[in-house]
Amino acid sequence: MIKVGVVGANGKMGQEVVKMTIAAKDLELVCAVDKLNIGDNVYNDVYIEGDIEAALKIHDVDVVVDFTQPSVVFENIKIYMKNNIKSVIGTTGLSDEQIKQIEEMSKNSNTGCIIAPNFSIGAILMMNFASQAAKYFSNAEIIEFHHNQKKDAPSGTSIKTAQLMMKNNDNFKLGNCAETETIQGARGGNYNDNGKGNIQIHSVRMPGFVASQQVIFGSDGQILKIHHDTINRECYMPGVKLAVEYVYNNNSFIYGLENIL
Repeated sequence: MIKVGVVGANGKMGQEVVKMTIAAKDLELVCAVDKLNIGDNVYNDVYIEGDIEAALKIHDVDVVVDFTQPSVVFENIKIYMKNNIKSVIGTTGLSDEQIKQIEEMSKNSNTGCIIAPNFSIGAILMMNFASQAAKYFSNAEIIEFHHNQKKDAPSGTSIKTAQLMMKNNDNFKLGNCAETETIQGARGGNYNDNGKGNIQIHSVRMPGFVASQQVIFGSDGQILKIHHDTINRECYMPGVKLAVEYVYNNNSFIYGLENIL
């Protein structure tokens, strides 16, 4: 049995991870951590605890699953690495520099870590299809939709999608005229790497959405749209379980669930 700790256990994603862990035959929920409702019973003898490091040590956690907040996740990961505890990170909002540092910490401590902007198999396929389509289209933009409680924008999924697309095309603004925004931000954010890529990402935040993304490709005389909708958070759980099982058996650093499918 893989002993699992859930950090951010009271959040919407954290609650789904708790339910998935309880239901899984090869996983055991041994601790739950959150800053709210400390002392509440989660399942059997598992109670909400407030001190991450103490909880992970006391309960001898094999793998921690973190769905917390962008403002705290990097410091949380430092704790996991310091204590040689493998981790699955679903919290988005980490910078490219932070991800590089985490990869270095993972190598230095020989401690596995998987960071996945999205755990939905459908979303992973959407990103891969977009990467393939990028070879054949001169222009592309991304629109991502999330609930209005999501704190980071653009989403980790949209950034990962753009990165995959840029591997196959280094300029998605061919033929565009010089633009002037009469309202700042009307054209979204320009995602690029040292001037390459130039993919406009538009973030919509509104109650009613869980998560959706549309990648729009254009060339003379045609438009291709690749669209994925998340209806509920249960769709992420097979991917989370797969990540937990993989990182338990491996000490490598992985960014993106597509790398273990």
